Amino acid sequence: MSSLHPIESHSDMVNGAEEVVRAYRTWKGSNIFCLGGRLIFGPDARSIFLTMFLILAPAVIFCVFVARNLMEQLSNHGGIAILVVFVVFTAFVLVLLLLTSSRDPGIVPRNSQPPEVEDRILFMSGVARVPPTKDVIINGVTVKVKYCGTCMLYRPPRCSHCSICDNCVERFDHHCPWVGQCIGLRNYRFFFMFIFSTTLLCLYVQGFCWLYIVRIMRAENSSIWRAMIRTPASLALIIYTFLCLWFVGGLSIFHLYLISINQSTYENFRYRYNSGASPYNKGIIGNFMETFCTSIPPSKNNFRAKVPKLPLPVSHSVGSSFLANSRREQEQEQELGKSKHMEPQPDPATENWHQS
Repeated sequence: MSSLHPIESHSDMVNGAEEVVRAYRTWKGSNIFCLGGRLIFGPDARSIFLTMFLILAPAVIFCVFVARNLMEQLSNHGGIAILVVFVVFTAFVLVLLLLTSSRDPGIVPRNSQPPEVEDRILFMSGVARVPPTKDVIINGVTVKVKYCGTCMLYRPPRCSHCSICDNCVERFDHHCPWVGQCIGLRNYRFFFMFIFSTTLLCLYVQGFCWLYIVRIMRAENSSIWRAMIRTPASLALIIYTFLCLWFVGGLSIFHLYLISINQSTYENFRYRYNSGASPYNKGIIGNFMETFCTSIPPSKNNFRAKVPKLPLPVSHSVGSSFLANSRREQEQEQELGKSKHMEPQPDPATENWHQS
């Protein structure tokens, strides 16, 4: 799973035609591709395995030490239903994790050259450059969009450049290290469903752990503390899910608030509109409909398209020529040193004859 590919020579031509490769092999961002460009991850994609472990490890403990015992205690297949629902729910959470981390979040394709604008800024050095911002009217509100020097384009409204993935992403929300991907226009829905479903999964595990403790307490007519000691796995899961609820539960509540006002995390922390009101706010119902009920736009990038292979970086030829020049200079210095040592030295006897 890598975005890198071996460097090949310039002589790799097929019948004199220009060689073509898949677009993901010439990708300038720092993404990692898998399955021939069908899946795209962020550069920190390894964190997905940690997230999966944090979900699967307590899931296995719950199935072995809690759900299995409830299957023996509950009648009318109640314990089997608890186990089946939990397994299906866990699989659903993992699918949402992969949908969030392995798809194009809304990357804006780069330009090969800066856009043509009339009012370029002329610097003292005499170089004319593109203005850093320009005004765009959205629903009667003036919004400034910034120019991205890396992607050589004016970012669309609500777009920002992710310094980790090195891409401009539409409706950029944030870069999530837990899923190893930017959260943007095309995967925000799955991200919210992932954290919200994980919150429900934590509540599910904690609820049935308490049920198992209460059943032990009633069966043995003991205190709740002795019942907890009888099932340390349930106690560990209760503590673990309680800590997780503070994280994923808090995130779910925060993003519910952001969805209700149609605002991204980046806009909430970094951006303020001059009029005070967001031009994208459509009311609570309209905002939720836009987030969950509208169709996800197709990707603007075809990572599997065949494109001409890029030439070798200029830095390689510059470096080799520099080394060649340095070697040539060293050889010249050695030749000069040898010629100095080989110059004829005056005879002392001859010098004394001349002096006399």
